[in-house]
Amino acid sequence: MAYTGAKDVSDDRETITRLLYSLASRPEVERYLRIFSSASTFAVLKVGGAILTNELDELALSLSFLHRVGLYPIVLHGAGPQLNEILEREGVVPDYSDGIRITDAKTLRVARQVFLEENQRLVEKLESLGTRARPIPLGVFNASFLDREKYGLVGKIERVDKEPIESAIRAGCLPILTSLALSDDGQILNVNADVAASELSKVLEPMKIVYLNEKGGLVHGRTGELIDSINLDEEYDDLMKQEWVKFGTKLKLREMKELLDHLPRSSSVAIISVDQLQKELFTDSGAGTLIRRGFKLCKTDSIEEAGPERLRTALSANDEDVRENRKSVAQIFSELSRLPYTIYYDEGMECIAFVSRPPGEVPIMTRILASREAMLNNIMDNVWNMIRKDHKRLVWTVRADNENRAWHFEHADGSFTRDRRSLFYYGIGDVGDVEKVMRLLEDKSRVERAYLPLNARKPNQRGFSTLAATHARPKMTQTVQAQLASRRNYATESDKKRVALIGARGYTGRSLVQLLNEHPSLELSHVSSRELAGYPLDEYTKSAVSYTNIGVEDLKKLERGEGDVAPPDAYVMALPNGICKPFVDAVREGGSGKPKGHGVIVDLSADHRFESDWTYGLPELYNHEEIRSAKLISNPGCYATNTQMILAPLLPYLDPNSPPTVIGISGYSGAGTVSSGKQADGAKPQTMPKISPESLKGGVRPYSLTDHIHEREARYHLGGLANADVKVAFTPLVAPWFQGIISTASIPLRSKLTSKQVKELFMEKYDGQPLVEVRSTVPEISDIQLKHGFKVGGFQVHSNGDRVVIVGVIDNLLKGAATQCLQNLNLALGLEEFSGIPTE
Repeated sequence: MAYTGAKDVSDDRETITRLLYSLASRPEVERYLRIFSSASTFAVLKVGGAILTNELDELALSLSFLHRVGLYPIVLHGAGPQLNEILEREGVVPDYSDGIRITDAKTLRVARQVFLEENQRLVEKLESLGTRARPIPLGVFNASFLDREKYGLVGKIERVDKEPIESAIRAGCLPILTSLALSDDGQILNVNADVAASELSKVLEPMKIVYLNEKGGLVHGRTGELIDSINLDEEYDDLMKQEWVKFGTKLKLREMKELLDHLPRSSSVAIISVDQLQKELFTDSGAGTLIRRGFKLCKTDSIEEAGPERLRTALSANDEDVRENRKSVAQIFSELSRLPYTIYYDEGMECIAFVSRPPGEVPIMTRILASREAMLNNIMDNVWNMIRKDHKRLVWTVRADNENRAWHFEHADGSFTRDRRSLFYYGIGDVGDVEKVMRLLEDKSRVERAYLPLNARKPNQRGFSTLAATHARPKMTQTVQAQLASRRNYATESDKKRVALIGARGYTGRSLVQLLNEHPSLELSHVSSRELAGYPLDEYTKSAVSYTNIGVEDLKKLERGEGDVAPPDAYVMALPNGICKPFVDAVREGGSGKPKGHGVIVDLSADHRFESDWTYGLPELYNHEEIRSAKLISNPGCYATNTQMILAPLLPYLDPNSPPTVIGISGYSGAGTVSSGKQADGAKPQTMPKISPESLKGGVRPYSLTDHIHEREARYHLGGLANADVKVAFTPLVAPWFQGIISTASIPLRSKLTSKQVKELFMEKYDGQPLVEVRSTVPEISDIQLKHGFKVGGFQVHSNGDRVVIVGVIDNLLKGAATQCLQNLNLALGLEEFSGIPTE
C-alpha cells in the first residue's frame, strides 16, 4: 500500500462525489459496504462493448470508486460493436446462429486484436486515475469447440481458472478479463461474453452479478419500456416465446436462467447502465432490470403452518434479541400467540414479519427480519408490499442502531425515537390521531411507555425523527433554570469560550473537567448527569457549578438561548454508545435558525466515527485543518488512537496479504463506571469501576476477542489515509492497573526494513508533534500514566527483515479521550491547539 499525492487525493474526492449523487442514504451505503467487504467475491461485472466506446470515462470512475473503498469487482468485457465495425469495413457481414456469432479464422483474428486493444484501453484509463488494474485477456477460460461445423472457432467453456483473478486481487489490482478462451491444445476460441460471465459466476458465486449496457436494462420490445424485474420461474417460458425476444436478448435470458438455476435462490442478476452502478450496489431501491428466479410469498395465521423449526432457524440467524440473548425463540412465540397474528414470509424465509392484529385495533408489526440476501434482492420490499396490502394502518419499532434503519424511514409516514428505540407508523393520520393511538396502545401494553411522543409531528424529510414539539414546549426544570441563571455573567466575556458537558459521571468526564479547570480560555458552563443532578461539581473550582439533568428539550432551549442566556460555544457528549443521537439532534435543531448554526459538538462515543458528515478528530493523522471549521467532531476511541498512531507511518510498507496483529492492554478504567445509586443518608452517589482490580485477581482478562469496534475504526480510517483497504487484527485485554494502554503490534512488511529505517519513518511522520515521543527503548505503562501524549518505541525487526514489532502507549483517559477532545475543542473554537494541555 502506498501513499498518493495531493492530486490523487483530489481525484479520489471528485470520483466519490460524482458516484454518490444518486445514493439514497449514508446508512444504506455503509450497510452495503460492510456486507460487500465481508464477501470472498464481491461482484462480477460484465461490460458491453458499447460501454467501452461511449462511456469509458464514466466506467473507469465507477470502478475506481469501488477500488478506493476496498472493493474488487471482477470485470469481464465484450467488444461486439467494435468487432462488427471492423469486419464491415473489411467486407465481412456478421453472421449469427441462435444468438451466437459464427467465427471463422478471419473473424477470430480481428476479434483477438479488438479484445486486446479494448482491454488495454480500460486498464490504462484506470491506471490514469491512480487505480491499479491488471489485464487478463487470456488464461482464465479453458474451452472445447462448441460445434465446429456449425459455429466455427467458438468455444464451450469447460473450466475456469481462478488463480489469475485471485493473484490480481492479492496484488491490489482490479482484474480485467476478456471472453477469449483457450483449448487444451492452445487454440484461441471466441466465447460469448454473457456466457463467459455466467460460467465465471458459477465458479466464484459472487454477491452481485451485474451486466452493464447502454440501455440501462432490458427494454420490452413491444412497449419500449424498461423492464423493472423478471421472475424467471413465472415469466421465462412466456418471454422466450415473445417475437421481440431474439438473438442476443434470447441468449442473454437463456444464460441467466441457466446461471441462476445453479446458484442459491437468493442470487440475482442486475442489468443496468454505468451511471446507475453505485445506485444498484449501495441502495435498497436498486436500478435497471433485476432478474431472479423469483420468491413465492406466503402468509399464515399459524406458527405450526409456517414451520416452527424453520422459524426458529431464521430467528436465531437474524433476530437481534435472540442473537444477543435478550429473548428466546420460545418467548417470542409465546408473546406472538397472546393476540391474533399473521406471519408474512418468502418461501426461503430470507424475510419474515410478524404482525399482531387484535380486532378493531391498530396492527403492530412486532418484528421484521431480513437476511442480507433479502435486502440485496428486494425480498424485504416484496414482503412489505404484502403487509401494506393487508393493513391500512401499522405501527412498528426497531432499535435506534438498527443497520436497516434507513429502510424503515423510507417506508413510514412518521417516526420518533426514545430510549434507544425508534417507533414508525403509517396510515394513522394527523398529530392528534397519532397521540391518541399511541396512548391507547400504551394503555394496553402493546408498546412501551417510552415510545409515547410529546406533540409528535410527521417528518418533513425522510430520516428525521419527530422529537420536537410543534406548539407549547415543556418548561425547563427549576434546577436547569437555576444553573442557566448562575452562568449569565459569562455571556459577556468575549475572551472566554463556554463548554457544556453532557454526561459527566464517568472517568472521561472527570478527566475533561480537570483539564477545563486549568484551561486559560475555556469555561465549563453546564455539566449534566441524571443521577448526580443537584450535587455540586467539586472538581471544578473556577466557579460554582452543579450537576443538572439536561434532557433533549432542555438542550433545544439551551442552544436557542431562551431565558436570555447565551448558548454554550461547544457541547461535549460524554454519553455511552448508542445514546448520543437525540441529544445531537436537539442541539442541531436548536441552532437551525441561527446565522452561524449550532455550537460545536464533540462526541466522545463511537456513534459517529464512521459518518461522513462528521469530522474525525485525530489531529496528528487526519483532518487537522478541517477541524478548525467543523461543527460536528467525532472523538476517536482510545485503542483505535493507539493502533492508528502505531501503524500510520508504516502504511506504505504493510504486507497486503498478512495484516498486522495488535494486542492492546488497558487499565480497568477503560471498562467504564457504574453508579452506587441513591444513598440512604442522602450522600452523593459514588462512581465505581465496572471491573475492579480485585475481580482480575492480579491478572489480565481478554474480552471482545473478535470484531471489536476499535478494530473496525482503525481499519476504516487507516484505509482512508492509505487510499486502500487496510486490515488489522486486534484483541483487547483489561489489566489491574487503573489507567493507561500498552499495545504491541506485530507488523508483516511487504519489503525488508531495518529497525533504524523504521524508527526514521516514525521520526519523520511525527516531526513537530509535541504530544508524540519516538524512542528507541520499549515504552511502559509507567511512562504514560497521567501524561497527555503518545509514546512509541521498541522497533525490533525480525531476523529475516520482513516483520517488525512496535510498542505504543497512551493514557486511555487523556490522549485516548479527554486530551484529544481538548485538542479538537481548541481547534474548532479558534484557539491554539495545545492550549490548556501540559506538554513535556
